[in-house]
Amino acid sequence: MGIRSLQKFEYLEPMVLERAVQMLSTHGPEAKILNGGIDLVPRLRRHEIAPKYIVSIQRIQSLDYLEDEGYQGFRIGALTRLCSLEFSPTVQKEYVALYEALYQIRSIQVKTMGTAVGNLCVATPASDIAASLIALGAKLKISSAGSERIILLEDFFVGVHQTVLRPGEIVTEVWLPRPPTKTGSAFLKLVRTAVDIAKVNVAVMITLTNETCQEAKIVLGSVAPTVVRARRAESILKGRKLEAEVILTAAEAAAQEIKPITDIRSTADYRKEATRILVRQTIEKALGRAKA
Repeated sequence: MGIRSLQKFEYLEPMVLERAVQMLSTHGPEAKILNGGIDLVPRLRRHEIAPKYIVSIQRIQSLDYLEDEGYQGFRIGALTRLCSLEFSPTVQKEYVALYEALYQIRSIQVKTMGTAVGNLCVATPASDIAASLIALGAKLKISSAGSERIILLEDFFVGVHQTVLRPGEIVTEVWLPRPPTKTGSAFLKLVRTAVDIAKVNVAVMITLTNETCQEAKIVLGSVAPTVVRARRAESILKGRKLEAEVILTAAEAAAQEIKPITDIRSTADYRKEATRILVRQTIEKALGRAKA
């Protein structure tokens, strides 16, 4: 069988954001955005999608930035590469769960070409980046012709490869709040091989006040149609001293909240058991950092 050629499309390369959103608004669902191309190019080659227009944002220099604004937070532009994030001193010090998620991506090509925003817009439930950013309280800036809106990242996903983006909209920035004092975060995942997609991933952020858990976020990936928060497990931690029994109870609750599937990487039952173990380990890791 011969190799099928790619369906023809028109390649558009705006230099400014205003022109990009205008193009996306004009062409609507017939257009796809090219950022790093880590997901888009393989899908084109497999003939999974056949857009009539490709709108590349790679030359919009205003979208390539990392800005540490101190107590005002941390801003990540849509063109910021994963390798730039990983080597950021601010990410390594203040947003440890994100750093650990980035560090565990073994493909140099993915880190060099891929972006955090591009990864989020793929909307895979196995995203390590999404899990860690949700745990850290990330928000997204979404721009369109003449307007913009800000949403919590956890409200961005509606299904596998589905987001709340409307035709003509583009995610231009990820914003992270500065973690309060006595806050620790951590990320762990279970994979078949170092370069594989996670069977289960877990991101946790814990904030303490006088040894009591004031705030807790537990985020799980590869266990539902979207990356999800384990809110019942979080409620078990809040307002309590995080002793071993409390942590075990929360981990058990997290395992009962999820809706995993059986696929080529794992069975649903195995994912439940792995979630129980990983949630406990990740809470303990984040707690240790909050106490430090």
